[in-house]
Amino acid sequence: MLLGEHEHSLDEKNRLTLPAKLRAAFEDGVVLTRGLDGCLYAYPRSEWERQAGRLSSLDPLAESSRVMQRHFFAGASQGELDRQGRLVVPAGLLDYAGLQREVVVAGVFDHIEIWDRTRWRSQPHQEEGRAEDAAERLAN
Repeated sequence: MLLGEHEHSLDEKNRLTLPAKLRAAFEDGVVLTRGLDGCLYAYPRSEWERQAGRLSSLDPLAESSRVMQRHFFAGASQGELDRQGRLVVPAGLLDYAGLQREVVVAGVFDHIEIWDRTRWRSQPHQEEGRAEDAAERLAN
């Protein structure tokens, strides 16, 4: 299970060192893709296969299905962590998420989210109300 909030930095080669606590989940590889809400998602390969199965089962004749498939698949990049636990973030994904040097890596159960640190810090105020609203809707 991937949990926690970790502040890190990208190096000059756009590599992100994953927190040591999270690395074991990515031993078999990582898939990095565009996330929702302006961040990147990084999935352990096995979890990506599960998500890819869900996405590929969407009706290709429905426009919203095609949009979701393009969003996640076209932007995806497969890779491996190097010996130091680093992941290369492709330029297109850096641009998508507006990542600068300082980032936050957030564990979200089956994947991690990679956020620009400034954007992440503006989230808690927005998320608190949204999480409460979502909890209320899901409970009913």
